[in-house]
Amino acid sequence: MRWNDDILVIKGIGEKTAINYRRIGINTVGNLLMHIPRGYDEFGDIVPIRDASPGSVVIVTGVIAARAYTRKVRNMTIVSARLRDGADSISLVWFNMPFMASKIRVGTYYIIRGKVSVKNGVKEIVQPKLLTKEEYYNNRYKLMPIYPLTGGLTNNAVAKACIHAISEITDITDYLPERIISKYNIMPYQKAVKTIHLPDSRDDAGKARKRFVFDEFFLFLLMLKRMKSENSHILTQRNYTECKECDMFIKELPYRLTDAQVKVWNEVRSDMLSGHVMNRLIQGDVGSGKTVIAALSLLLNALNGYQGVLMVPTEVLARQHYESLSAMCSGYGVDISLLTGSMSAAEKKTVYELIRDNKTNIIIGTHALIQEKVKYAELGLVITDEQHRFGVNQRKSIVEKGSECHTIVMSATPIPRTLSMILYGDMDVSVIDEVPKKRLPIMNCVVGQSYRSAAYAFILKEIRNGHKAYIVCPMIDDNEESGLENVTDYYLRLSEIMPPDIHIDILHGRMKPKQKDEIMDRFRAGDTDILISTTVIEVGIDVPSATVMLIENAERFGLAQLHQLRGRVGRSDIRSYCIFMTADESPQIMQRLNVLNKSNDGFYIASQDLKLRGPGDMFGVRQSGEAYFDIADIYNDADVLFNAHEAADHLTDAEADAIYDYIIEEGGSKNINNIVDIM
Repeated sequence: MRWNDDILVIKGIGEKTAINYRRIGINTVGNLLMHIPRGYDEFGDIVPIRDASPGSVVIVTGVIAARAYTRKVRNMTIVSARLRDGADSISLVWFNMPFMASKIRVGTYYIIRGKVSVKNGVKEIVQPKLLTKEEYYNNRYKLMPIYPLTGGLTNNAVAKACIHAISEITDITDYLPERIISKYNIMPYQKAVKTIHLPDSRDDAGKARKRFVFDEFFLFLLMLKRMKSENSHILTQRNYTECKECDMFIKELPYRLTDAQVKVWNEVRSDMLSGHVMNRLIQGDVGSGKTVIAALSLLLNALNGYQGVLMVPTEVLARQHYESLSAMCSGYGVDISLLTGSMSAAEKKTVYELIRDNKTNIIIGTHALIQEKVKYAELGLVITDEQHRFGVNQRKSIVEKGSECHTIVMSATPIPRTLSMILYGDMDVSVIDEVPKKRLPIMNCVVGQSYRSAAYAFILKEIRNGHKAYIVCPMIDDNEESGLENVTDYYLRLSEIMPPDIHIDILHGRMKPKQKDEIMDRFRAGDTDILISTTVIEVGIDVPSATVMLIENAERFGLAQLHQLRGRVGRSDIRSYCIFMTADESPQIMQRLNVLNKSNDGFYIASQDLKLRGPGDMFGVRQSGEAYFDIADIYNDADVLFNAHEAADHLTDAEADAIYDYIIEEGGSKNINNIVDIM
């Protein structure tokens, strides 16, 4: 078996199953082996029910004390039973699993695993799993990888496929020079591939992950270095002149620009008029007004006769920007178009023709903007919003649609200077370090799970006052990682708790773009009172009526991402609130989370995050708000980033050329298939 072989060569994967694998980008044996676990599960000791603490995932045993009870609430079937071990008992609750009523038998001994919570003073486990004796004792103390999944795939099936592939593959090679492997004490590639799926200990798993983190940083920085040498001091062939309409635009805004916005706009305008190609990063905290700078830049570009694009990571955000920029730029004689992947073929064709024939000046969209069918007539400016969501190659692809284009990348993720010097070494950096004065500071609180009832009561009060609420969970469903809140089960539980007239909806990344748009439209229109979501809402979503956010398992996120999420409330002049709920109230966790109590300044929070997070939870929730990379985290892995930067800087020209050629020749499909996608 070889790395580039189709996944059909793996035992147990047939044509039907392969469709599910291909849906998440696993087409080859190498793709499968680079499908890195999100974390590891481990069956610990059985604990007495009296010692099962709220918020923890436990294994308890006992007998069913009485016949299971079934009831209907709204459209849900709820099955309840009590497990007893001597004098103590715990409630077991299953949502929409009516068959459990007949499966659970009175007086029968069971091994139960699940997360403990408290309702009305009584301990309970929601959606508990029943383990056989063989299943428990065969897996006790054994690290079991937890994989990202999609419909039709089970964790057990993916694990078996990985084990088979590891035992059969014959051609894993290492592209790094031996001196780098030795100097930075990183695991050889072949060993890392095996260890990440079959670790003997958490320490070994961490060392394997460190190798993949190093690769992501190293290859990213190597490509960045190559791009910097290619792009330095390029002259533009386009002529730009001042436009009085830009000054009119600023005067007609319903608010005054902050001093920081004025400063950054002057820097951008100066770049565009300089005769050299602009390559500028604009960093601005959530709510600081980066969109206005983008609008001014696109307007100046359009009035000089050139096309400009604004590329964003999600369709929800693309449509939001399209609507806001259309309103802002109306009356200035510019035509604005929207281009996204979910549009019909006929709709796309119409936009393609407008772009090709130079009948649209500003195009807003997602990755669809870089498709081969899109032919720009005269592309002069490219803006990527929330740029960490796009790889270097993706950004390069859109720039190459034109010739000597001006480039702006915008990010609301504050990055400490020590890291930004590395990540943005090829760019000029502007910072918007003010927020509009009419915005009230968000009121924050960090609480444990015992405050859940009070938090729900506060959310209900805000809704009764005509406002809306977000609840953020780290997971989509329970089979992704045990012990963490997930939107699927949370929706069922909250539907039982909230009054019947409170409308609840869920949003997550597996939904189709059209479905996401419909859900967000309902939330904006006020038809939904509570939106339970994963971190998919962290980027740019703007619903002024949302005034309260509850973030579950806050201890599992980085501070910078929590700050990003918090930025979805406080979008108007109405007082807003953010509740950070943690299942871990240890002094270290509380110290870190309390940084958010003290400050709403994203740059301060980012610097504290770097100081306080330390090595962190290497296989915890992926910090998607800081996800410049698939595996690495720029905060947790800052030490590896510095090492990778040093290693990339000290490559010989021959070594750099050999690695670069290897990347191009392999196309990322061999032993760096996931990593090279960053570029």
